[in-house]
Amino acid sequence: MQQPYDYVVVGAGPAGCLLANRLSANPAHRVLLLEAGGRDNYPWIHIPVGYLFCIGNPRTDWCFKTQPQPGLQGRSLSYPRGKVLGGCSSINGMIYMRGQAQDYDAWAAQGNPGWAWQDVLPLFKHSENHFAGESQLHGAGGEWRIERQRLSWPVLDAFREAAGQSGIAAIDDFNGGDNEGCGYFQVNQKAGIRWNAAKAFLKPIRQRPNLTVLTDVDVDRVLLEDGRASQVSGHFQGRAQTWRARREIILCAGAVGSPGILQRSGIGPAPLLKQLGIGVRHELPGVGGNLQDHLQLRLIYKLHNARTLNQIAGSLWGKMAMGLRYLYDRSGPLSMAPSQLGAFARSGPEQQRANLEYHVQPLSLERFGEPLHSFPAFTASVCDLRPHSRGRIDIASADPRQAPLIQPNYLSHPEDLRVAADAIRLTRRIVAAPALQRFSPSEYLPGAELRSDEQLHEAAARIGTTIFHPVGTCRMGQGRDAVVDAQLRVHGIPGLRIADASIMPSITSGNTCSPTLMIAEKAAQLILSPETAGARQAPQNTRAVTPGTYSI
Repeated sequence: MQQPYDYVVVGAGPAGCLLANRLSANPAHRVLLLEAGGRDNYPWIHIPVGYLFCIGNPRTDWCFKTQPQPGLQGRSLSYPRGKVLGGCSSINGMIYMRGQAQDYDAWAAQGNPGWAWQDVLPLFKHSENHFAGESQLHGAGGEWRIERQRLSWPVLDAFREAAGQSGIAAIDDFNGGDNEGCGYFQVNQKAGIRWNAAKAFLKPIRQRPNLTVLTDVDVDRVLLEDGRASQVSGHFQGRAQTWRARREIILCAGAVGSPGILQRSGIGPAPLLKQLGIGVRHELPGVGGNLQDHLQLRLIYKLHNARTLNQIAGSLWGKMAMGLRYLYDRSGPLSMAPSQLGAFARSGPEQQRANLEYHVQPLSLERFGEPLHSFPAFTASVCDLRPHSRGRIDIASADPRQAPLIQPNYLSHPEDLRVAADAIRLTRRIVAAPALQRFSPSEYLPGAELRSDEQLHEAAARIGTTIFHPVGTCRMGQGRDAVVDAQLRVHGIPGLRIADASIMPSITSGNTCSPTLMIAEKAAQLILSPETAGARQAPQNTRAVTPGTYSI
């Protein structure tokens, strides 16, 4: 355990799993992957609808809470983060989404060369195993499985038709650089089973002798020697432990975890570090700042003459039928991603590109974790893709076991309130279109009587909730508030990089899991170049003779 590694990767979420795969593909590299959570052997991780039993479950979720949010009427929201191998890819909605080309072009324009759409598209393709095969837009030789969903619903088909009648055209693939349109999401599943990052990137290489994976490791801090990151300290199996890296330490602990590790290491805003008695090893004011997240507004519509999951799951016979169908061919409601139908649209004519994302579901409930409603209904959840509000995440103490202080500052910017009101109005126009009228939809939430800007702002504050996409807390770029450069190297700390969603200068226009994988793919290319120049190192079904320390 005390022998040095070439690379120490902290966090076995999507980014950490991919990086461990790429870095250990060269047998000359000794790689250690540290994960604070446990193994991904909980059955509900792998059944797609099992996200209902993973989010909010301390077995698989850190169960964080935000600080009370002034913009949400003082409410504190649950803030799920994966506590298991695969990280959030083990508990998320399985939606494969890259975002928009202009997201990445904007990153490059902010002083981050090598991050434009034309630069990152090959990185997305490199890890893909797309159901449609190799093309100009997709890859087929990678590990990250992407499939069509295995069921559809008449009410969702009607919503798609209604969106078309409202000016939102049908689209078959959201991942070509311009995702404006309405269609069924593609998902990270394989034959109706969740495909998480641990299955994709760790399981095929679990016997590489040069890769060690340790779970249930509470990482405390990064230790510096003469200003260089050299060791990681933490607790494993009840004992204090340190792990040395000869080449680099790479933080992949996510938008919540990575800034926390830096701050506990004395790297971050000097006032916070002094207040907590940690001491300042290296001042970086931007650590923990620039937090961005997608806030969803869940509009619920009661229906007539429609069959939704509310009725199916509301009876014992319905539940039995769902189970039997899944056992038979891995289809039916148990194979559902949380959201099946998506739409990307503009909240108003002043928008230059789609700034709203819909997640449309054939079900409804008062709030996540509560039972489904007894009446037939669907939910049209809509979020502002590029919010102006900014928050931060800071540690509450030097103790890694204490939950962080998460302050997203939702709806604190007036533009976000304006977009929220416009989003509700657009949803109402879609639902009023002819295609949905055979179901006689009536607005249950937030309430059709709310019409004015002030009323809709209040409604957004009352019903808004996170869609679990925090990014940006270790921003890539230059300037006083940047944390890493375009090579993902922490400013002023040799031997330390960050490769996860925390480095995003601005949030991507869609779900954030696969962009995080792309960031890790880029990191691997940067770390290994010119050794590999980004080439795939070895066949992914390689089996070494000697098993690693941990069998996944």
